[in-house]
Parts: sequence; C-alpha cells; structure tokens
Amino acid sequence: MRSIFCAALMPLCGLLAAGCSAETGSPPALHADPSAFDGERALSEARAFVELGPKVAGTPACMAAAEYIRDRLAGLGLDAEIDDFEEESPAGATRFRNVEGVLRGGGRDWIILGCHYDTKDGIAPGFAGANDSGSGVGVLLELARIICAGGGAGNCSLLFAFFDGEECKRDYGPRDGFHGSRRMARRLSREGRAGNVRGVIVADMVGDEDLRVALPRNGDRALMLAVLSAAAAEGIRDRFSLARWNTLDDHQAFLDAGMPAVVLIDFNYGSAPGLNDYWHTGADTIDKLSAQSLGMAGRVICRALAHLDAAGSGRRRE
Repeated sequence: MRSIFCAALMPLCGLLAAGCSAETGSPPALHADPSAFDGERALSEARAFVELGPKVAGTPACMAAAEYIRDRLAGLGLDAEIDDFEEESPAGATRFRNVEGVLRGGGRDWIILGCHYDTKDGIAPGFAGANDSGSGVGVLLELARIICAGGGAGNCSLLFAFFDGEECKRDYGPRDGFHGSRRMARRLSREGRAGNVRGVIVADMVGDEDLRVALPRNGDRALMLAVLSAAAAEGIRDRFSLARWNTLDDHQAFLDAGMPAVVLIDFNYGSAPGLNDYWHTGADTIDKLSAQSLGMAGRVICRALAHLDAAGSGRRRE
C-alpha cells in the first residue's frame, strides 16, 4: 500500500476555474458540525462499498466502483464527476478513474479531502479492503452528507477526492502507485491553482477498533497542529500522535507540489496492540471496523476543516 521508512467532473482545472467568479457579501460559514458526524452511518457507507468486492485498479470492477462513488456524491448534493485517464504501470497502459465531488464556497481557495478507493491485488480471493480502503471512503461520504445537510461549504470550496491507483502492483515508483493523487497534484500545478489550495487532508486506514492515528513526519506542520488541536478539543488527544517516521501515501504528491497536506493513518492494524498483521491480508474485513473509530476520525477532520476554512476568510473570489 505504501512505503514506510525511519526519518529524524469536468476536468479539475475547470472545476477550480468555475470557483473564481466575482462574488460579494459576508463570508459564509462552513457547516461541518462535529456532533453531526455519525460513525454508524460512516460504517454503513464503508460496508456497502466493501460489499462491491475487489477494486483492483484498471479492472472493470474498479471502474464500476468509481461510478458508485460518483452516484453517491451526486445523491448527497455534490457536483460529481469522474476523471478518466490512462498511465503506464507495471501492467502496461492502465486506465484509472479519480472521482471528484465539489461543494463551492464563497472564496477563491480550496480544501481537498482525500482517500483512495482501489484495493491491493493478489492478497486473497475476494479481498475487498475494509480498512484499506473502505474506511476512508466511509468517512468522506459521511463528511459530504453532514456538510450538505447542514448548509454547505464556507469560505473555501471543498473538493472530495477519491483516488484510484494508490496501491502499487509491484514496488512504489514513478510508474507504480499513487497514480490518482499524482495526477491531481500535477493538474493543479500545471493550471497554476496549487496556490489556492489551503490544505489537503487524506484519510487512510482509520477504522481500526483501537484507533491510534500517528501523523507521519512528512506532513505540513500547521496542518498537523490543526489535527492535534482538533483531537484535543474532541477529548481524544491520546488517540493522535506524531510518528517518528515518514509515510508515503496520497498526501505526498501534494507536498511535492508545494501544497500543505497531511494524512491521518493508523498503521497498527492487527490482532494485538502494536501489530499490523491485518494489513494487506485476508483478515482486513468489515468486522474489524469500528463505528466509534470512524466517528473519532470524522469529528477530528470536521474541526480541522473549520480551522482551515476560517483561515481562508480573508481571501475572497476574484
């Protein structure tokens, strides 16, 4: 899924350009009430997604999963599109599909909420990745629901990004893994929009019953502080810490392009504390996911979102 090492739609450009028209009036408020985030609903979303079965990048099943996510986003009230593209991978030319859901806010800045939805190939028959990737999908869909139901985006427009091709087929490298996130980061940079991204928050493996999120060192410091402050406000600061290592995940492409990004990840997903023996095995099944853990992750993201949105209140559309 990723490497860890010790360390001391219309095209997206069109979606972003559409957010740069003139607008006046008082800055709107972001409707992301942490108390509205329902962990049971997030678990139901994850369960329904997992029940679709394996979603190996480039397969018809993965393409069908992209359409499922697009339809769910549209049903929740977002402008939803699929970015269909082809890139080389160890399997040759491979078709990938990012799913993008947009809620436009009152300013010219953007916040990206991301997760991957593809599953690792060759793990076990029928492997559908409950925690990796179903948990992130469940959290993002529930975030979209409460924000749309509450009244929508605030100062910043929100982009819900579901990345394809996160999992590598052999070994992570320029043509293997992180296809969807690198695609989006490149497009933002090419179109001169990277400077309008206030933050990228990625959720990956956040459903473990004993949730222990360790924020990797390769993350934006201000965003990491916002996440830790949000966890403290929720009374669960003991569940969130700073890792002593870097983690390669979908946030890295945005960091490389100069955008602030962070990933929420619990890399201790196993049969006992400190173990990771469920990861990339047939044991990564829906019964291992916890509504309470999904709720904790979702509420922390809500609070971090509100912080980012408030920071963007002075940057109105031009």
